[in-house]
Amino acid sequence: MIDQRLIGLVLVFAPLSLLSFGGGQAVVADIQHQTVGVQQWLTGPQFTDMFAISRAAPGPSTLIAALIGYQISGFLGAIVATLAIYVPSSIVVYYVTFWWQKHPKSLLKTAVENGLSPVAIGLIFAGALAVIQSAPVTALTLATTALCTAVLYFTKTSPYLLVLGVAGSFLALVLAGF
Repeated sequence: MIDQRLIGLVLVFAPLSLLSFGGGQAVVADIQHQTVGVQQWLTGPQFTDMFAISRAAPGPSTLIAALIGYQISGFLGAIVATLAIYVPSSIVVYYVTFWWQKHPKSLLKTAVENGLSPVAIGLIFAGALAVIQSAPVTALTLATTALCTAVLYFTKTSPYLLVLGVAGSFLALVLAGF
């Protein structure tokens, strides 16, 4: 008998796969809504932690699907969630690319390109907002976010060094009892 959680993972991630215009970052808000709000598989802070891990790890932003799948149903859940987030959109992209190359001057192609750009940008901003709303907000996290934003904007500091520095600082604070 098939585990109902595995079916749930497919039912959540396969439709989102087809909506991921602009990349996996575009469906983060929907992933958060489905896994935290609708299915209640995760809490807000758990989602935020998985999002952070998926962004820090090399690879696509949809790595979060594998992490959620693993949390829900172990290794098999990770495989099912990964296939569900990649296979449907990959099939669509394959066939659309074939048509796209056959009709380079199509008005439909131009209309789709122009119409989907703002949709992709909006979905990416919605994803950022969903992660922000799931994260616990304290004076320390706000100050850290502001400082990191300023450092990244005004200097050429490597984001990896910045993450390492912030992690080290937070570890020192925890070890000091704060």
